[in-house]
Amino acid sequence: MAIDYRKCAEEIVANIGGRENVAQAAHCATRLRLVIKDNNKINKSELENVDGVKGMFENNGQLQLIIGTGTVNKVYDEFLAVTGMSAATKDDVKAAAAAQQPAWKRALKSVGDVFVPILPAIVASGLMMGVVEALGKAIPSFASTDWYAFLDMVANTAFAFLPVIVAVSAARVFGGNVFLAAVIGLMMVHTGLLNGWNVGSEDAINSFFGIETGVIPTWNLFGNLKIGDYVVGSISRHGYQGHVIPVMIAVWFMCKIEKWLHKHVPEMIDLFVVPITTVFTTALLTFVVIGPIFATLENYVLKGAQWLVQFPPGAMIMGAIYPATVVMGLHHMYNVIEAGMLSSTGLNTWMPIASAANFAQFGACLAVGIKCKQGKLKTVAIPSSMSAALGITEPAIFGVNFRFMKPFVCGMIGGACGAIFGAITKIGATAYGVTGIPGYLTINNYGLYTILLLISGGIAFGLTMVAWKEDLPEGAAVDTGSKDAMPAKDVQKNDQKAVQSAASTIKSSGDDVTKKLVITSSAGEIALPTPGKVIPYTEIPDPTFASGALGEGVGVEPEEGVVYAPMDGEISSVADSKHAIGITGENDQELLIHVGVDTVEMKGDGFNTLVEEGDMVKKGQKIMEFSLQKIKEAGHPDTVVVLLTNSDDYEDVKYGDI
Repeated sequence: MAIDYRKCAEEIVANIGGRENVAQAAHCATRLRLVIKDNNKINKSELENVDGVKGMFENNGQLQLIIGTGTVNKVYDEFLAVTGMSAATKDDVKAAAAAQQPAWKRALKSVGDVFVPILPAIVASGLMMGVVEALGKAIPSFASTDWYAFLDMVANTAFAFLPVIVAVSAARVFGGNVFLAAVIGLMMVHTGLLNGWNVGSEDAINSFFGIETGVIPTWNLFGNLKIGDYVVGSISRHGYQGHVIPVMIAVWFMCKIEKWLHKHVPEMIDLFVVPITTVFTTALLTFVVIGPIFATLENYVLKGAQWLVQFPPGAMIMGAIYPATVVMGLHHMYNVIEAGMLSSTGLNTWMPIASAANFAQFGACLAVGIKCKQGKLKTVAIPSSMSAALGITEPAIFGVNFRFMKPFVCGMIGGACGAIFGAITKIGATAYGVTGIPGYLTINNYGLYTILLLISGGIAFGLTMVAWKEDLPEGAAVDTGSKDAMPAKDVQKNDQKAVQSAASTIKSSGDDVTKKLVITSSAGEIALPTPGKVIPYTEIPDPTFASGALGEGVGVEPEEGVVYAPMDGEISSVADSKHAIGITGENDQELLIHVGVDTVEMKGDGFNTLVEEGDMVKKGQKIMEFSLQKIKEAGHPDTVVVLLTNSDDYEDVKYGDI
């Protein structure tokens, strides 16, 4: 029986705290997506029982109500009529949801948005750097060969010019000119500045500047003008290799300056005035204000670390906060501590502390890689964790742990535990520059070092497995143990029906794909929309589809990138991202064909729909083409989901080979 769309919308509004509690509203192929101002005003128990609402969950600041294809757009229209709101896009809803989140969450999201596109570069470089450094330590003769020099150059390029890569990505996120941002990034690693990795080395300073004081010279743009002890306009002549936060802050300011200038500078001179003013102003701000702040932080961190590392509780603190200094790009200063230890005692007891911190980030990142269900995240997390195990933690920290925060904190805890063990046992290294697994090449006690790695990595791994929960994109349901999970009644109903109907591989009746029966009921037959192997809907690699909340059906592992109309009917919906089509049959069957899992993230790339909403189609008519290769490259399962979303209306629905 068809639902009353108006009543459904009215009951939804009543149970979410009324119109005044809704910031934005939109819908996709199957869900009503709402941004709520105050979640405490939501009556979840009543909302789950609204006729037409098949499930609900919260994801990325949105309340998403599962309604179903062909129905959600009608409920949405009534929702707008009841509330008096205007239609919004999914991007509008995402932006509004982001704005509702706390400032620290927005900041973390920005860091993640900047780093996600550049992850392939830093993951590849991180793994290669770890391997090359380990080979150089294990085979000293190899370290003096041309092959080593070449591989070292290839491996460290992404990190040597990391501010440039970060600047370009940040400009895309903050809405600025990527080429102006690249100039800012290049300034920060200019060859006329001392390499940022050498700011703590007196020998490197003296050699680079041709001096004997061991103090980095400055440019004093305004002479000796002082405010207290601070020289106004003083620029320390060193670069920012390895720094991330300073360049992100610099580009954020650059984007703000550029946008303001575009609004206020006449178009006739915009091309000349805006770029030069933007770059010059940002450069001054970066080197006069942002740079000195982080230079001061470096000094404080160095002095604090030197003092703390002298006793076990201090080592524990440093093991915990070490990853935070990596985030700020201050960790290269620790080479000064290690060099000082080796020159005075011949034993580097700082290395086990750093190793514990790094290996803990490995454990946390590995846990994310094992626990996550998203193919794309898994392909990032596993290689990043391997890089961290080799001592290069940037891919793991920026690409995974810091992005989700809980794994990062779990890593800090694991690092603290491992560091205090290292301080108590007084193990140390005979060199510096390597941590993690390559640390075996320099450590003075293999057994204790192994225990240290197991403690730090194991605790971080275990805590992350318990504390971190994946936020699946585009409405994938959360764990049914959560209060925001799919309603228990839907899960129980699904379990009962799953026993009664399991799809099997369909037999072919000739070459015509539409002769391969997939679903039958008293309302008529629904054919296989694409050639391939059929699996039960409970095995579809997505919790929402597999739960049956959107209706029962099957999944198809496609053999080719084409979708045919599986029955006569009307196109009830076509997703903006072209990956999903809804069809209403002549006997009121409501069918959803959803190509791939999480493919909404591809934003239409690789998909070509051949019909529009309202079109009448005949069984066997081609309605969509898609690229299996592009879905694979994007890291998504290519399962074609075929669901009879109003399967509850029929008692004799059958699946498989009829």
